[in-house]
Amino acid sequence: MTATPDPAYRDLPSVDRLLGDARVAPLIARHGREPLAGLARAVLAEYRRSIAERGRVPAPAVAEALIERAAALDPSLVRVVNATGVIIHTNLGRAPLSRATIEAMERAATGYSNLEYDTATGERGSRFSHLDAALCRVTGAEAGIAVNNNAAALLLSLAALCGEGEVIISRGQLVEIGGGFRIPDVLRQSGVQLVEVGTTNRTYLRDYAGAITERTAAILRVHASNFRIVGFVEQAPLHALAALAHERGLLLLDDLGSGALLDTRAYGLAPEPTVQQSVRAGADVVLCSGDKLLGGPQAGIAVGRAPQIEAMSRHPLARALRLDKTAIAGLAATIDHYARGDAVTEIPVWRMIATRADALGRRARRWSRACAPRATVEAARSTIGGGSLPGETLETVVCAVDPPAGRSGELSGGPSSGPSSGDAAAFAAALRAATPPIVARIAAGRVLLDPRTVDPRDDRHVARTLARLCAAAAEEQEPAAGR
Repeated sequence: MTATPDPAYRDLPSVDRLLGDARVAPLIARHGREPLAGLARAVLAEYRRSIAERGRVPAPAVAEALIERAAALDPSLVRVVNATGVIIHTNLGRAPLSRATIEAMERAATGYSNLEYDTATGERGSRFSHLDAALCRVTGAEAGIAVNNNAAALLLSLAALCGEGEVIISRGQLVEIGGGFRIPDVLRQSGVQLVEVGTTNRTYLRDYAGAITERTAAILRVHASNFRIVGFVEQAPLHALAALAHERGLLLLDDLGSGALLDTRAYGLAPEPTVQQSVRAGADVVLCSGDKLLGGPQAGIAVGRAPQIEAMSRHPLARALRLDKTAIAGLAATIDHYARGDAVTEIPVWRMIATRADALGRRARRWSRACAPRATVEAARSTIGGGSLPGETLETVVCAVDPPAGRSGELSGGPSSGPSSGDAAAFAAALRAATPPIVARIAAGRVLLDPRTVDPRDDRHVARTLARLCAAAAEEQEPAAGR
């Protein structure tokens, strides 16, 4: 006798029928039929297991479950609107790129390039050659190369130039960088032996001199670019360290971190040591990031004396840490802005730093009107961020939103998630649910949107999103008031 199938199984659609659902069909154009069919089979298998175990079809409906599951096929890396006022936001990708930089990267990515090919001789070339002259032109160094990031540049310089020798560093410079990585841990991976001198707050030239032995290969200075020690402090000047190192036949390596090529004092900020200053002071190798104050793609830049840079380029680690063609093209285009003298107008990081508060106020007022009467325009401070100029801020004007009362799920456009919250966290989450997401900051129970870090081309998107969220909250409150 054949068992009668559970009617619940008959309610399940076939894969073809599920893919033909009007709500599912648009996803096929976005993701392709086969990937979506694979997800459909997986969802149907789960529903069959649920029927077998519990005797019923679970909620939600199969098509809705497939739509929800298909979200995993979307790229996880997306463009966001940075309204936090943090200019170099590490979590949001650090420095946005100039138009010329983006175009240069696109050209390098289209078809083939002479990445490692000499078109004049028809022979193999070096990818390091594409940046050498440009880096020298803007820094005054004899030679330069670039690798994947600044930690990689530091690792390569120590491995190539110091072998297993000793490297002297001040205890006040044994810093921790982003993600919990510590400079001492990075240095030890190169094989060198660290020799710590001085104290956390005071290190004198005599401390370095007294630590030099026959095994000493270099003196290393690490600029405190992501913190500041104030008060009873002392650090040996770079030019004095250079004189001591060269007198004893040692190298001086200077890790600047932030990569400033312009004088930050011109914009009301504290002085940040520039790469050019370190080169002039006599450092043999100067290291910095490409995607902080320099304003380019992620890279670790090393400039300095030709013999040392050449030794770094020949070391086996150079191949493991090298840049790809698009990053090389983008970095070259970014550096060209400095050579042409238009960095402040063309590189977004510097354009943001140079923008006056009154210009930002006009944009903040337009956003405020879109969300009236819940928003006001207020004075605030923008920060540099990204391990650069710690504690330094710039005057700005923000759109400050009092979070509307309402259900957080309805604010975000999703299903209701509970009772009225009306808090800043819910409103900030609703902004992040926009396409593209808008990332703001919260202060004193209000949501602040800083136009300094928002591309003006996104102003309309910000205004429309604010208007939509505030209107939705107002509509929800009207029936509640009637009750």
